[in-house]
Amino acid sequence: MKFSELFYTIQGEGQLIGVPSVFFRTSYCNLRCVWCDTPYTSWNPENRDISVAESVAAISEYGCKHVVITGGEPFIQTKELIALCEELDNRGHYVTIETNATIFADVAAHLISMSPKLRNSNPPTDNRFFKRHERERICPDVIRKFLDTYPCQVKFVVDTPEDLAEIQALQTEIGIPAETILLMPQGVTSAELQQKQQWLVELCKENGYRYSPRTHVDIWGDKRGV
Repeated sequence: MKFSELFYTIQGEGQLIGVPSVFFRTSYCNLRCVWCDTPYTSWNPENRDISVAESVAAISEYGCKHVVITGGEPFIQTKELIALCEELDNRGHYVTIETNATIFADVAAHLISMSPKLRNSNPPTDNRFFKRHERERICPDVIRKFLDTYPCQVKFVVDTPEDLAEIQALQTEIGIPAETILLMPQGVTSAELQQKQQWLVELCKENGYRYSPRTHVDIWGDKRGV
């Protein structure tokens, strides 16, 4: 598999926030979010190789039940992802996969953490990735398939209050249950997140969504391996 890093920390976002977890970060992504906080997996992907067996052995060394497979976009490497999840599941791990929800595959996962990309993720219109990103960032059929097949959470990265209209439209069009939706502020520093969290919490209260902080950013800032 192509990967960028493997580390032990706590889950910083979503339903399992605070849970000690081993993160396995795959490399390469089919989208190009302008605010991507892991550009070493997308804009400038690292080209490190690791086998499924090596991955499982490295993950198992931590003796941790929870494993988060993230990216980049893990479902790009479909065959390898299926094999990795199957082996982790056989060993009794709780597997979360973080995905942009543009590619579906049947995997042995216990939670699918979808993060469909809003318009605020678009690169500049003069960037060579703009048209592809805008065309592929939302895949309603894939999102529905995940919702119908797995326990899911749907995390939206929110930059301004105006993003709410797009989230509501997607919720209605796709049929996303409000209780699965989490709103998370866009930002790579604690100061940026704090500027947005108060009005974002109010949007959650008004719409029955869940607010998700980004605890790892609050604790360690914008750095790798946390």
